[in-house]
Amino acid sequence: MAQVSIRLNGYSYTIGCKDGEERYLQDLARQVERRIERVRGLGTQGGESWTLVMAALLMADELHDLAKEILPSTTSERVQRADRIITENEALEQKLNLLAERAEGIAAELESA
Repeated sequence: MAQVSIRLNGYSYTIGCKDGEERYLQDLARQVERRIERVRGLGTQGGESWTLVMAALLMADELHDLAKEILPSTTSERVQRADRIITENEALEQKLNLLAERAEGIAAELESA
């Protein structure tokens, strides 16, 4: 298991991660630090906890916006797929009805013979 040292909001943290994920973890820390800098840029004064909470809220807001962008396209694709399946099922139902009528006709002919 690897260990990575990152700096957030002026403090150093040692974080454990899987071997090979060190760079990824450092990239994540840079993203968090960018949000922290945005919070500091707001000009409001708060402690470390407040700054980290605000950075987390900024990231959550970004995730929420991304989810809203992705969801409609996924939903639209699923609705289109459902419409195709319904149409295919209706066609199959018509074929089954025709086959059932033919089977009943054959059965009626066999009974009268």
